[in-house]
Amino acid sequence: MRIAILSRSRRIYSTRRLVEAAEERGHDVKVVDTLRCYMNIASHRPTIHYRGDQIEPFDAVIPRIGSSITFYGTAVLRQFEMMGTFPLNESVAVTRSRDKLRSLQLLSRKGLGLPVTGFAYATKDIGDLIQMVGGAPLVVKMLEGTQGIGVVLCETKKAAESVLEAFMGLNVSIMVQEYIKEAGGADIRCFVVGGKVVAAIKRQAQPGEFRSNLHRGGSASLIKITPEERSTAVRAAKIMGLNVAGVDLLRSNHGPLVMEVNSSPGLEGIETATGKDVAGMIIGFMEKNARHNKTQTRGKG
Repeated sequence: MRIAILSRSRRIYSTRRLVEAAEERGHDVKVVDTLRCYMNIASHRPTIHYRGDQIEPFDAVIPRIGSSITFYGTAVLRQFEMMGTFPLNESVAVTRSRDKLRSLQLLSRKGLGLPVTGFAYATKDIGDLIQMVGGAPLVVKMLEGTQGIGVVLCETKKAAESVLEAFMGLNVSIMVQEYIKEAGGADIRCFVVGGKVVAAIKRQAQPGEFRSNLHRGGSASLIKITPEERSTAVRAAKIMGLNVAGVDLLRSNHGPLVMEVNSSPGLEGIETATGKDVAGMIIGFMEKNARHNKTQTRGKG
């Protein structure tokens, strides 16, 4: 197959591993800088141009689109879909998962466990919002934040009011969630490929920190997940419409709770901690499923 990887750089661990895995299996791989693509949106012959040349058709495309370029990145991915290229994750699914509020609403509608979550517009509703999620301590999250950025633990009601007033005063979209104390600053990253959890790790926050993101100094270790956790992760990825996803869970006193569903999960932490060839599993999935024009979103926007 001819495979395109949409990524800003082939030096990024995840991109490099996907290139290695694809080449080991005899595929022709090209890393394409998403922001250097430009498009001709024609009715009969849509094309993508890259650094002065028209891109020749690819059999499949792997989107490694950073959250800061979601809008343009998904537009490029959509153009590949219009050209009949099989996407590892479809553009609509990527967009859906990147909208934190929308994704939680979709998961909630399907009955998945979630932390109690509140969302409001007016500052005069802050008191009711805090009460809605069970009071302090609570977690305030920016809807546009990634890698733990824009996530604040408020240990008192006064602190929560101050943080919410500050964010709302800056017209920053935020949501408020209950703090799951029993999780102990840890979460579980389940890596889903093709409807199966192929690897799972426990991410533990460093002392004095409640955010377990590896980018914030958290540690990763191998973990055995329960059947309920496995089922929850698979269902969450399916609801988002993602073939490949990183589903982050919290262990609570009333079962697994979904924190987030990531459409471009990093490979370094999961491969290092588990020793599994997750990149190879992703390429294997594409070998079995990539078909020309095989995308639910073709022509649906």
